[in-house]
Amino acid sequence: MKKIIITVTKPTVLPHLWQDILFTLPRILCGYWMAVDFGAVKFGLPWSPPENNLGFFEVAFWFPNDVAEFGGVFALFPAFFAWMAAFSEAVGGIALVLGFQTRIFSFLAGCTMFVAAVYQQSSEGLWNMMPALGILWVCLGGIALGSTRFGIDYLLTKTKK
Repeated sequence: MKKIIITVTKPTVLPHLWQDILFTLPRILCGYWMAVDFGAVKFGLPWSPPENNLGFFEVAFWFPNDVAEFGGVFALFPAFFAWMAAFSEAVGGIALVLGFQTRIFSFLAGCTMFVAAVYQQSSEGLWNMMPALGILWVCLGGIALGSTRFGIDYLLTKTKK
């Protein structure tokens, strides 16, 4: 079990510092936007807009109804999927900024962005799908590489010389 946790947590360190920076900047920016812009309006966090009247970790009342409209399994468990989506955007965004459990939160956020692009925005055209698809592409890098050398994952798994 310990080996699995280390494998999932330990990031790939690229050969050159500039390469790690190149992958880190989009991760931090997208994580920030997910936590502050996308997630905070749906999920109760200390910086959620006061007019949304959300308690801590509470999902906005309208969000499960939006999720149920996707149909299929989303209509069977709309509250669960709404909570998971809001959590992956808000808390996952914070984790991506910090580089904490980057692969796990990249997977969760990537699934959320895929569903948002395909089920929510595809009827509005490609241009409306672009923010979700852009974050999805960043999440794919996070799944493949982890936090690189700029994140808590690197500090937790760094071996002493």
